[in-house]
Amino acid sequence: MPLNVFILKSSIFRYIFTSFLLVFLIACSTRKDKLVNRKFQALNTEFNVLYNGNLALEAGLKDIVANYNDNYWEILPIERMQVAEEEILPGENKNANFERAEDKATKAIQKRSMLIEGSEKNPQMDEAYLLLGKSRYYDQRFIPALEAFNYILYKNPDSDKIYEAKIWREKTNVRLENDALAVNNLTKLLNEIKFKDQIFADANATLSQAYLNLEQKDSAISKLKQALNFTKKDEEKARYRFILGQLFESIKEKDSAFAAYQSVIDMKRKSPRQYIVHAQIKQAQQFDFTKGDTLAFMTEYNKLIDDRENRPYLDFLFHQKALFYHQQNNVKEAVFNYNNSLDYQTSDKYMMASNYRNIAEIYFYKAEYQTSGKYYDSTLVLLNQRTREFKSIRKKRDNLEDVIKYEGIAQRNDSILNIASLSDADKIAFYEDYINKIKKEDEFAAEAAKKLREVSEDESKSGNSQNQNQLGIKNKASLGQANPKSSTFYFYNQSSIDFGKKEFIKNWGKRSSEGNWRLSNKKQTISTEEEEEVVENTKEEKIVSEKDNLRYSPEFYIGQLPSSKKELDSIAKERNYAYYQLGVIYKEKFKEYQLAADRLEILLKSKPEERLVLPALYNLYKIYEIIDPAKALTMKENIITQFPDSRYAQILSKSGTSAENLIDDPEIVYKNFFKVYEDRDYRQVIVNVEPAIEKFTGEETLPKFELLKANVIGKIKGVFEYRKALNYVSLTYPNSEEGKEAELLLSDNIPYLESLYFDQAEPTSYKVLYHADNLEDKKTKVLIEKVAKFIKERNQSQLITSIDLYTMDKNFFVIHGLRDEEYAKGVVSILKEFKDYKISEKAIIISSENYKIVQIRKNLEEYLNPDLRVVPPPYVAKPKQPKQTEIKQEIVIPNKNQKKPAQTQSTNNMQPPSGIDDPKSTPKGNTRQDPESQMMPPSPNNPKKG
Repeated sequence: MPLNVFILKSSIFRYIFTSFLLVFLIACSTRKDKLVNRKFQALNTEFNVLYNGNLALEAGLKDIVANYNDNYWEILPIERMQVAEEEILPGENKNANFERAEDKATKAIQKRSMLIEGSEKNPQMDEAYLLLGKSRYYDQRFIPALEAFNYILYKNPDSDKIYEAKIWREKTNVRLENDALAVNNLTKLLNEIKFKDQIFADANATLSQAYLNLEQKDSAISKLKQALNFTKKDEEKARYRFILGQLFESIKEKDSAFAAYQSVIDMKRKSPRQYIVHAQIKQAQQFDFTKGDTLAFMTEYNKLIDDRENRPYLDFLFHQKALFYHQQNNVKEAVFNYNNSLDYQTSDKYMMASNYRNIAEIYFYKAEYQTSGKYYDSTLVLLNQRTREFKSIRKKRDNLEDVIKYEGIAQRNDSILNIASLSDADKIAFYEDYINKIKKEDEFAAEAAKKLREVSEDESKSGNSQNQNQLGIKNKASLGQANPKSSTFYFYNQSSIDFGKKEFIKNWGKRSSEGNWRLSNKKQTISTEEEEEVVENTKEEKIVSEKDNLRYSPEFYIGQLPSSKKELDSIAKERNYAYYQLGVIYKEKFKEYQLAADRLEILLKSKPEERLVLPALYNLYKIYEIIDPAKALTMKENIITQFPDSRYAQILSKSGTSAENLIDDPEIVYKNFFKVYEDRDYRQVIVNVEPAIEKFTGEETLPKFELLKANVIGKIKGVFEYRKALNYVSLTYPNSEEGKEAELLLSDNIPYLESLYFDQAEPTSYKVLYHADNLEDKKTKVLIEKVAKFIKERNQSQLITSIDLYTMDKNFFVIHGLRDEEYAKGVVSILKEFKDYKISEKAIIISSENYKIVQIRKNLEEYLNPDLRVVPPPYVAKPKQPKQTEIKQEIVIPNKNQKKPAQTQSTNNMQPPSGIDDPKSTPKGNTRQDPESQMMPPSPNNPKKG
């Protein structure tokens, strides 16, 4: 090439390159509104920053779809996105892909925006803000997302993305629970959209979700149908059709629901598999097993289970199959399929909880309450603790403890009484059958031990470690068994172990635990002590052998049966009371009326004591009012005819409501006792409350009587007897408010009162005590008169007197208001020495603090004789646990007639009837009968609510 031509071409190239560089530099500016600037910035924004941002957004959406699990127990949401409950702090992101998408959108806005004279010149900025809003929306930061969508609407109202931005804004409003606002805006938007395409479908779908949130299902169905007609995505079509089926089902349009589910199934491979499977399950739920062809139904349903493509959904399929058998009362197949559902690990915790709950209910109705309780425990582990269902099942599980207790008593005592009633020949036959079963079990254990010993000998001879390893692997399977006695693992069977030890010593003698133990020189010589040990072991083996022989003897068991009439009557009485308690528990706590009626009917057939007959009949009447009105009328007539003077007959016949007619009503009796208690006549209460407890056994108010009795015992007998009485209440009535109250007192108040002792606190005042056991005695009256005369003549108005109860047969006449011990001694000296008084009775001077302890512990002798005193351990306060309120609602049978909680008794601390030093609170005449105590049950007129 000639030199001049080369130079010419080089010059042209330089000019072109310089011109291109100049244009590029001019186009890079975001401050100039030129065509080249707009095109360059738009091109760079779309195919560089936004491209990478959209890729990140799509990756994040794939993560959402992969990690999201639909809750088919409820109506599915229109959009597949789970809103997390935990709050997101500023700067936190849940998904790195959405964070990257937001960063790309932010970068595009910051570096490529051409905001000139208040108008955006870069046509890709609306895409950037839309990406920014979407990334924030999926990252569940809805307020910042709303800002991004609003920016498009306000700054770019002529954008081609304006409809899409409006839809996303309303989706965000729906997430923010602004459903009414979303409905209003979307209704306007649908009127604006001219072309009915995917945008139109998305708007209708979002509007349908807003209507669903507002519980307007008819409107939601209408809009969802519109979305279904115009969407182009198969996944959305399948989802919308399934939701339509759920909505039709919720408004009781079963035919429309079945057709909607069938349309999902007909999509075949165009629909995700999960929608097809759950649509088939929903159709199965609508099958009427009482009228339909169950054989054909199960044949088709089993094909679903056998289909390999349905393996990920076998937990749901087996659960529905179990429900089918459960409805037909085929509990064996139901439990089998519930367990099959549990065998397939699922992320649906409610599915697992439902399986456990249903199995628990099956065992409950089979009266296997221990097993039922375990399944209820598993249910509670999987349920959300904030739900009503959790609280209801927890309440049922707590109440099950009483059922387990009383069912155990009833079954055990029934068995004892049934066997005791047999003839001698029948008893022997019964126990011989039982002994044959024991022998078979023992023979099986001995045979298993023998086989294991033979295997062990073969391995030791051959030295084959491989067999040993195989045996170890085989036995590993039994390590997880719940019942060691039924295990085939050698060391879990005590009979096998004992048999093996005996056989080893028999064949090998006593050998040391070391290598080459089979050599003859390894056999240990037995010392005298060891000989004695061998003799002892032989004796023990002989005793064990004798016991085994006794186990094979019917006389051994027959001899343990109760035979006296007194013992049998006691067992029958305990059994009858258990049946009565079961009837009341099933009726009141579980609303299982048929079970309650069965237990009460068994009670009445067992000829119970008279005190249980009337309450049982009345409870049966109330039960039959619900489940069998004809029997209820018969029961009512029997009560009125056979027991016309009873309060139950008066209630049923409504023969008057005067106090005289209802004098046997437990509520009225309790109010009368409470009034006597308020008047501090504790002796009168303790005398009458015991017959009342006997009379009102089985009544709902019985725990109130028991707690009142415990409080009176504390007044009369002191804190140690008070503890015993409260312990009885807490154990006998653990689920009542009074039982819980007693438990609280036992856990904190009682330990504090027991820790109090003499001279722990500085005295603030003193008292003078005189014994006044008989208030009608002449000496006691003279004593009271002389002290009153002393107070009046000496102008000692600060002194007051009272008659304080000490024990059941002892009282104190107390002078209160003495400022110190010397002053008290002076008063006692005047009363004793001066001729106007000459009180010869022994006076006891005591501080107010020590007097409270004497009344609490009933230990006056210890106060008078310091050698008898024993200082109790110090009190350690326990942290107080707040009470948890529970919603009383059952799952199996709704509680429509829930009774109000019974009136409960106060939690106030027990305080002795000690003197008061405030003259303003003294009754007229400066004499009071027992001062007010803080240990009081609630007033019947103003009870504490449970």
